[in-house]
Amino acid sequence: MSLVDLIARADERGLAVSGLACLDRCVPLLGGDDEVLRPLWSSLADGGADGDAWGERLAKARAELDCADPSADTVPGLGPDPAPGSGSGAETETEAETEAAVSDEDRAAALARRMLATAPGDPCASTLRAWADACSAAALQIHRLLDVAADGDGPLVAAERRRQVAVLELLAGRGAGGLRPALEVSTEGRRVLRAVVSRRARGRS
Repeated sequence: MSLVDLIARADERGLAVSGLACLDRCVPLLGGDDEVLRPLWSSLADGGADGDAWGERLAKARAELDCADPSADTVPGLGPDPAPGSGSGAETETEAETEAAVSDEDRAAALARRMLATAPGDPCASTLRAWADACSAAALQIHRLLDVAADGDGPLVAAERRRQVAVLELLAGRGAGGLRPALEVSTEGRRVLRAVVSRRARGRS
């Protein structure tokens, strides 16, 4: 089954885990340690995404990672498209020059911040589905930005797609019992991305 179909068929817990797993794998871009989102995983194990613990722990994670306001993210190329005719040619040229100066790492980090900032604090099936879908797309784009391949689905993107599918299949097949192996899948992906981020940082120094 395709990734799109798996997200479309996932229940509330599966959607919450899918979005959280995508975000968890991208924590290295936010400067957080490997345990910063663990309380959110615990809230899903304790009582599902509709418990009060989710909202409280989400607020704490946002505070720790300084991701409270999605509107604060103004990295060029990641915001909504401007309305037709809203800018002059000079403004468009300036924006293009600014975007060219922004690194792929900056764009990837901005996507990760947005994933956390837009997470529903009081989840229900409708909001979770939109968030999980957005997290899936953002995580794939993050890996595409950091991939060694010039275009298309390089090894990082392909591996991230496989992990997303694996997480959704685990939750669909095992329910709450799929949480621990889903966390293990996410942990593996986070280690890979942390290594990529470190290698790119060394290459710039």
